[in-house]
Amino acid sequence: MQSSIQDMLKNYNCQSPLDFRNALKEIVQEIVLLGLSRAGFFNIASFYGGTCLRIFYGLDRFSEELDFSLIRPDENFDLNKYLPAVREELSSFGFEMEVDRKPKSEKSPIQSAFVKGGTLVQLAKITSLDPIAFGIPKGEIIRIKLEIDTDPPEGASFETKYQLIPIPYSVLLFDKPSLFAGKVHALLCRNWKTRVKGRDFYDYVWYLSKEIPLNLIHLQKRMIQSGHISEKDLFDHESILQKLKQRFETVDFSGGKSDIQPFIRDTRSLNLWSYDFFWSITKDKLKTSHH
Repeated sequence: MQSSIQDMLKNYNCQSPLDFRNALKEIVQEIVLLGLSRAGFFNIASFYGGTCLRIFYGLDRFSEELDFSLIRPDENFDLNKYLPAVREELSSFGFEMEVDRKPKSEKSPIQSAFVKGGTLVQLAKITSLDPIAFGIPKGEIIRIKLEIDTDPPEGASFETKYQLIPIPYSVLLFDKPSLFAGKVHALLCRNWKTRVKGRDFYDYVWYLSKEIPLNLIHLQKRMIQSGHISEKDLFDHESILQKLKQRFETVDFSGGKSDIQPFIRDTRSLNLWSYDFFWSITKDKLKTSHH
């Protein structure tokens, strides 16, 4: 078991404490997916979000959370049922980590859990290097959040993908146009008050660069569910262009850049970020589909 984890770590070519930290997080994320897969979680749920894009589609930024959605709404779903399998999987690969459900103070369709453990303890288990050489503070904790939406909007499409490392397993994912819809919803509707989540804008550029069409039906259903549009509102390619244009006009791009920087190695493309850049690439590159 340990040797397969060490092989995974080698792929990251870690040069700095931040590299080691990000590699460790991602390896733990993949072990969590393996545990969920073996527990039958992906018979009823699907993986989406930034970590999904990175692991299965090659997005070149690190991501901290694991986002899931039930395939169909189920108010009786209980995430607790799957956490023992995650604990067991992590333990079988030598990780000493807690896996706990996060209690909700108010009723919400989102259920959450955290995987956490000492960063140095975990790194010491998967590499022969002296842990002090990592330059990571002694008491630092690695935290990975799992979230699942138990009341998903309609209109998403799915596909099954396979991982071979550390051992073969399968994961049900949103397909790329449906993932793109989730990202555009976040970009337009995320309520971060004065802060800008640069990761949303970085991922948006990535989708356009890959010529992935936007699943308009799923985006519409998401925006209706979150109260940003009504059933009666016109929702087509032109109207989404206008919504994006208005969003780009109000963004503090310097704040967005500082949000994304810790998650990427090459920050040079961020120099282009501006209203002109985002509006121009959107007009030229955005494709929509009704699938």
